[in-house]
Amino acid sequence: MKIKSKKKWFVWLLPGLLLLCLALTGISALVNLGVPRQSAQVENLSTLDMARLAEYQHLRAALGEAIFPGFGTAAIPALLYNEQYAFLVGLVAPQDGWYKVPQEELRGGTWQSLQPEQETSLGEVYRTAYDPQKEPDAFTVRVGETYVSSMPTLEWFRISLMQQFRTDLPGFIKPVFPYQLVASIFVPNSDRYISLVAHESFHAYQATWARERFDTAEQANLQFVDQYPWFEQTTIDTWQQELDVLQRALKETDISLQRSMAKQFLDLRQARRLSMGLSEQLIGYESQREWVEGMARYVELRSLQLAQPGGIYQPVALMQSDRDFKQYGGFENRWLQELDQMTRMAGDEGDGRFYYSGMAQAYLLDTLLPDWKEKLYADPLLNLEDLLAEAVNNF
Repeated sequence: MKIKSKKKWFVWLLPGLLLLCLALTGISALVNLGVPRQSAQVENLSTLDMARLAEYQHLRAALGEAIFPGFGTAAIPALLYNEQYAFLVGLVAPQDGWYKVPQEELRGGTWQSLQPEQETSLGEVYRTAYDPQKEPDAFTVRVGETYVSSMPTLEWFRISLMQQFRTDLPGFIKPVFPYQLVASIFVPNSDRYISLVAHESFHAYQATWARERFDTAEQANLQFVDQYPWFEQTTIDTWQQELDVLQRALKETDISLQRSMAKQFLDLRQARRLSMGLSEQLIGYESQREWVEGMARYVELRSLQLAQPGGIYQPVALMQSDRDFKQYGGFENRWLQELDQMTRMAGDEGDGRFYYSGMAQAYLLDTLLPDWKEKLYADPLLNLEDLLAEAVNNF
């Protein structure tokens, strides 16, 4: 009798799962009918846009010096954009448009002064329309001689991600794909968005604090990105070894073992470059990308880490109206996700691996060479791996 009962249960299982899948597909299709395809407010920044920007500036002012010397006190205006307009906040009487970095292409037009929906301490808000084919970058741009952070609004960020999915997916999947769910993985809340503003704002700071190094690094990216052997199996295998060691080192709590792993990483890196036959230019390219993007990823994560609940930091009162704001309570989960993702980056297309290898070295330096930021601030030509070698060799 028991065997017969199990057979009946199995017979009903597959149809049940099929019905469940059909039901979920139908629900997803219905949900997609209400997915926004354009910003609710295009002509001006919303109250929440201004609140998130005010929170970011408050966070940087309160914690920026603990993140990197000079970062908390630097004047860094912000450019936020949606599908039609770019909005400039924190710069008085700006020159027309902005320059794409490092191509030095002038985009946008004359800035029009606007009245924000809600008064803040951020200063005057300006707006200019832009060519849809020349959308601003999530990076840094230059307005006149001033470098500013550049980011889409949170709403447009999510919508543009969903539009990209629609473009890339096969036609039969488009009606039922869970766009909002997947977009929320990339930008789940305002906390993550604010940390991304910190990331791009640090690029503006790099360009201001260390202009020569920044320009050289960005030109190297243009020149060598197509020469780097991204997909050679030797490259992937040896990079995998480096990233695995970095992950283990970041998980380690014993400083002596962490230092030993840092040395192992440096030895593996030297061996990899020899086995790949990398030229001095491509070795320099690696270090430059870690300096630009690895450092910015460190700033992104460190901002969330220092703002966690239980410390002295308090967000601005404006954020109480933001239902997407989680009071920076999710750093530990984010950190575990980053460590997990790190070991998947060896075969990644593009320079994503450098975001992680640079970030990991910065975090190791926090423990192994506590004054590394002051050294780098004084001499921006130093590479992260040079500082890590100092931490290992001088112990």
